[in-house]
Amino acid sequence: MKTEQGTAHMPKPIGGAKKATLARVFALALSMMLVFSGLIACSPNNSGTEGSGSSAQTQYTPGTYTGTGTGNGGDITVEVTFSEDAITDIKVVSQSETETVAAEALETIPAAVIEYQSLGVDTMSGATMSSLGLMAAITDCVEQAGGNASQLKKVPAQEKSTETVEKQADAIVVGGGGAGMAAAIRLQELGKNVILVEKTYRLGGSISVSGGNQVVTGSKLQAEAGVTDDSAESMVEDFQKNGEDICVPELIELYANNVGETTDWVNESCGVEYNMEGGLHDLAEYSHNRELAYAGGGAGATESLRQAVKDSGAEVLLDTTAESLIEENGAVIGVNAVGKDGTTYTLKADSVVLATGGYGNSDEYLTEELQNSLYYGLMGSTGDGLTMATAAGIDADTRLMEYAKQYPNGAEVSPGRAKSTIDGNLLVWPMSTILVNAEGERVVNEKASNHEILEVELEQTDSMLYLLMDQENFDAWSTKLKDTGFNTQAVEGYLEANGSTTPIFAHGDTIEELAGVLGMDPATLQATVDDYNAGVDAGTDEFGRSGDYLKMKIGEGPYYLVEQKPRYATTMGGLVVNDSLQVMNKSGEPIKGLYASGEVVGGVMGSNSPSGANNGWALTSGKLAAEAIAEQ
Repeated sequence: MKTEQGTAHMPKPIGGAKKATLARVFALALSMMLVFSGLIACSPNNSGTEGSGSSAQTQYTPGTYTGTGTGNGGDITVEVTFSEDAITDIKVVSQSETETVAAEALETIPAAVIEYQSLGVDTMSGATMSSLGLMAAITDCVEQAGGNASQLKKVPAQEKSTETVEKQADAIVVGGGGAGMAAAIRLQELGKNVILVEKTYRLGGSISVSGGNQVVTGSKLQAEAGVTDDSAESMVEDFQKNGEDICVPELIELYANNVGETTDWVNESCGVEYNMEGGLHDLAEYSHNRELAYAGGGAGATESLRQAVKDSGAEVLLDTTAESLIEENGAVIGVNAVGKDGTTYTLKADSVVLATGGYGNSDEYLTEELQNSLYYGLMGSTGDGLTMATAAGIDADTRLMEYAKQYPNGAEVSPGRAKSTIDGNLLVWPMSTILVNAEGERVVNEKASNHEILEVELEQTDSMLYLLMDQENFDAWSTKLKDTGFNTQAVEGYLEANGSTTPIFAHGDTIEELAGVLGMDPATLQATVDDYNAGVDAGTDEFGRSGDYLKMKIGEGPYYLVEQKPRYATTMGGLVVNDSLQVMNKSGEPIKGLYASGEVVGGVMGSNSPSGANNGWALTSGKLAAEAIAEQ
C-alpha cells in the first residue's frame, strides 16, 4: 500500500508459513541453480587483458565482467577478467560475509579457479553458502564472456588422494571451536599428545561468530571490574531461573564452580583479552554483573585461541571430518576420519573428546518450532558428535533435545539466516533507544531479560519488534555491528533500501516520515516517543524502565527503525555426561574413553542459556575434560 511518505513494507512472517529450514534450503538451491544456469545479472566492462592458456581449452571474449551471487550474508560481487583462452584475474569487489568464517574462502577459491582454470573447485566447509555465492558469480561471468561453464565444471581442481594414514596419540579432540581448542591446549599443557580434528578449513567454531561475551563469575577479572560478592550459588540460582529449573544440577554446579578459574587461565595462559574498559554488563538475567566482552569480540578471542593451539604443539587436521568412533571391548579407542583431499585417517588414542558443537543446522534433531526460527549459527552445526556417539555399539544417551537458545535481536540478512545486533543494543539501552511493534507501540521494558523480551516479541505482528533510535543513538549503535559480523557496505545497502527489503533499516528525517516508510500510524509512533520522553521527565516508566536507563530523551532526527526478529544458533540438548564429562550410555554407565565438552553436552543450562553463558561453558568444559583425562 502507498502513503504520502512512500511504500509500506510488510515484514515476512518468520513462523508458520515458511520454515527457516526451507529458507535455508531455498538459499542453497538458489545458489546452486545460479551456478548451473548463469541467471544472475552480470554486466561486462570494456577493459580486456591477455592471459595464459586454459586447461579446459575454452574460448572467451576478452574483457572484465561483473557478476553478483548470493552468499550467507547477502550479495557477493566479483569482477572476472578473461583473455581469449584463460581466466586471468578474479577480484571480490564487495561482500557482506562474516569475516571470521568466509575470509579465507573468498581469497582461496578465486586463486584455485585461476590456477586450475576450473569451476570444479570444492566449496570450503564452514563457509558453504559464501563459497556457493562466490562460484555463482564467477560462473555467470564465464558464461557472459562466452565460455563453456559446463565444460569448466568438469575440469578437476585437484586429484583426490587414496592414501590411508594411521596415527596414534594420547587424546583425540574432535571439533575445533572454543571447547575443542580449550581441551587441546590444556591437554598439551598437562603433557598429553593431542590430535585435534576439525572438519572446516580453520579453527574457530561458534565462538568466532558469537557476540563475544562470556560469564566470568569468580574470576580475578570480575573482581578487578568491581564485583567481589558474586558466588557460584548465586550463579546456579540465576541459571536455574532462566532455564526453567531444568538445568542438570551437577553440571550447572560444575560450571559455576569452575568458570572463574577457567577465565583466568584463558586470559593468562591462552592470551585471550577481555574488554575491561567496557566493564561488566548490567543484565536482567543476572543478580550480579558477571558478563564481560572479549577485546575484539568473538573474532578477537578466537585469534588468541588459535595461536595458543599452535603454540601448544597439538597436531591439527583441518578440512578433516570425523565419521565414526572406533570401539573395542566396550571402550572408545579412536576415530575414523576423512580429509577433504580424500585421505582416510585411522586415529587411535586412550581418550576421545567430542567437542563437535550443536545441531542447529540439522533438521534431523530440530523441532518444528525451531525450524520456524531464523538461524544465525554455523552451517556445520549438524549434530555430528550426536550421530557418532549414539551409533549402534556406542549407544550414548541424550537429553533435552527439544530446546535451543533463542534471542529476540536478529536481523534477517538472507532467507532464513540472521545476524545479531546484541552488542549495539547493550550500548544504547542506557541512552534512549526503545522497542516498538509494527503498530508503532511500545510493549516491553527494553532492560528485561532476553527471554522476557522474546516472549513479548513472539506475540507481536509477524513476531517482530523494531529498535527506534534517534541519530545519536544510531551512531553509537552502529559502531558495534562489525563485532557481530555485519559488513559496513552491506549496512549502507540496507539503509539505501530504506525498509523495502529485509533486513529493515528504515529511516526518516521526522517521526512522521519514519512511520510512513513502514506504514505505521504517524500519530501512534509520535505518541510513543512523547510518552517515553515524559517518563524521563517524571523519572518513572509504565514498563519498569528506570534509573540509569531512563535519563536520556529521544532527541533529534533523522530517526531509525531496525528490525528485531527471533534468532537461534545454540541448541540446549545433547549428550548425557557425568561431572567428569564422561559420556554416558543408555544404561546410565560411563563409556570408557569417551568425553564431551561444549554445546554437544545436553542439559547444562536447561531450556535457555543466558547471555555470555555458552562461550563460558565451552571453555570451562573443554578445560575440565582435559583435566579429567590427565587424572586417569
